[in-house]
Amino acid sequence: MAGGSSSRFDEGKKKARIEIIPLIDVIFFLLATFVLFTLSLKQIKSIPVQLPVANNQPQKPDDDSVTLQLSDQGTCYWNRELITTDEIVPKLETYKTQTSNPRVLIAGDDKAKFGPVVTALDEVRKAGITQVSVETRVRPTGR
Repeated sequence: MAGGSSSRFDEGKKKARIEIIPLIDVIFFLLATFVLFTLSLKQIKSIPVQLPVANNQPQKPDDDSVTLQLSDQGTCYWNRELITTDEIVPKLETYKTQTSNPRVLIAGDDKAKFGPVVTALDEVRKAGITQVSVETRVRPTGR
């Protein structure tokens, strides 16, 4: 009888079930709400912008701009003229005093290290020249 009374106890319990149909109804309701909400959004107003057009023709550098090229061997070129690193500072100071709008393009050859380029950039900034560009195109040494 003890075994029979425990089976009656188990018969009284119902097993828990997950009903999927109400879950599907809730998901469809949320989906419909989301679709209706996104359709009712107003257009975002924007400011018209005229983007620049790319010019594929290479631009000629200005006559008074200077190209300072550094190589991997530690050599420097001032407008294709071989100079030493000690000559960079005096040439920059002379260039700044002789030119009303000094501009310097710092370039490196295909194997140049980053350190000498940064050092040259620091020297240009110390000379007080604010218009400085760093060339990203690779060029042969001394050109």
